[in-house]
Amino acid sequence: MTALYLPLFALFALALAASGGMWLAGAWLGPRHPTPEKLLPYECGNDTDGARRPVGAKFYLVAILFVVFDLEGAMILPWAALFRGLGWVGLVSMAVFTGALLVALVYAWKKGALEWQD
Repeated sequence: MTALYLPLFALFALALAASGGMWLAGAWLGPRHPTPEKLLPYECGNDTDGARRPVGAKFYLVAILFVVFDLEGAMILPWAALFRGLGWVGLVSMAVFTGALLVALVYAWKKGALEWQD
């Protein structure tokens, strides 16, 4: 049983060693030029003016778009890999799924989420 998982553990050890080595190399060899502006809190392209500031509706529309297209990629790629074996049921179910994604895209389009300039 151990021989079955040995390559997996070796891969994890190699990934841990590589990531740890890169982190240590960056920490030791990387330039350090902190300025007061670089040390300010910064999040999502906006300065942090306080935790109680309301978030605009545009943020939520962009989040909906991200979820829609992320789900599309996560579902369509495996479906395409198994397309021949799924038959008509798979084709119809993916057509329904793609239709629901299209409805979400039209909704976001009508709400102006694809207009990036204010």
